Amino acid sequence: MTRAVDEIDLFDPGSLDDPYPLYDRLRRTAPVHRVDGTDFYLASRWDLVVEATTRPADFSSHLTAALVHQPDGSASVFDMDGEGQAVHVLATADDPEHLRQRKLVLPALVAKRIRALEPTMQANVRRLWAEGVEGDRIEWMAAMADRLPMTVVAGLIGLPEADVPRLVEWGYASTELLGGVVTTDRLGIVITAATELAGYLHRAFTAACEAPGDDLLGDLARARAAGELETQVAVLMLVQLVGAGGESTAGLIGNAVRLLAADSPLQQRLREDPELLPEFLEEALRLESPFRAHHRHVVADTTLGGVDLPAGAHLLLLWGAANRDPAVFPDADRLRLDRTVQRGHLAFGKGVHFCVGAALARLEARVALGALLAATGSFEQAPGDDAAQWVPSIFVRRHARLALVLR
Repeated sequence: MTRAVDEIDLFDPGSLDDPYPLYDRLRRTAPVHRVDGTDFYLASRWDLVVEATTRPADFSSHLTAALVHQPDGSASVFDMDGEGQAVHVLATADDPEHLRQRKLVLPALVAKRIRALEPTMQANVRRLWAEGVEGDRIEWMAAMADRLPMTVVAGLIGLPEADVPRLVEWGYASTELLGGVVTTDRLGIVITAATELAGYLHRAFTAACEAPGDDLLGDLARARAAGELETQVAVLMLVQLVGAGGESTAGLIGNAVRLLAADSPLQQRLREDPELLPEFLEEALRLESPFRAHHRHVVADTTLGGVDLPAGAHLLLLWGAANRDPAVFPDADRLRLDRTVQRGHLAFGKGVHFCVGAALARLEARVALGALLAATGSFEQAPGDDAAQWVPSIFVRRHARLALVLR
């Protein structure tokens, strides 16, 4: 058992592309595993991941550090807390601040407002499809999966659609550092992009404070005018919504299509019975969770799964590993539409930090995949080693490229 644990390498290139054999080994041999040479721990088993989400007094949501792969193969810890000076918002905040901020965002994401978006969303999908198809080919990520979510997020926030390409670039860069494999050359680009995104959103928020509109910028501007929100916090909330909102839905839309591209009978079944599409999307979320993990900060000396965790340590909750735990999901590595609890997975988190945009992500994916199925008799992954490429990351599960052949 010791030898198996010692062999665990989160940054192995094969594990970055296909993490599930490693996740299985973690669940079986070291469900709470310390990353060698660091104070980072990995929680991989369903019951332990869920337990950690129910213990906020022990495991804070504050993002205080990131795990980074060094050129020599070792892992190191990148401080993100600024010696306790960092401001934490939404997904990285704890109650009561988290709850107060969440209430400010929720009006833009209530079911009625989301349903009203569907006709516009369908029109955007038709336009992106027409622009993206070239003969019998489409590069699904660039044409649809990357652009649709950010177009929707921009509309909800109140940002110009013309800025969507920049927002996609900035948004992905803002989560790239958490992926752990940023090279020295790339680090400067990532930091610059994050700075540019914050500056852009600061200017947009300042303008909204002068003339609040019927959008999230306007909601936050009115909260600031009422003394309920500081400018810095508002901007950081917007940064997180741009980064996470685009990232998670793009991952879902790409991952789901990758699964369908390899399964022609399932494609046909969904064409014949579109009512099964929501069930399929839940299985896609479980099997290929768009966020592989989220961070927790250990507040005081404690234990999890019989492992001692010292105060100040860091815990990665591996959603992607928990969602394939055979103790919870029979035939855990298989896609099954007949699971008794379709929404029992952790792809959108758990508890008070359950993803605020989950309903929106599900709707976007349903519309995008519904259009793809309706427009084709079949589709498959294009030939060639470069047709499908994963973003190298321990944090997100998203395609950098997914080329399809349409029949």
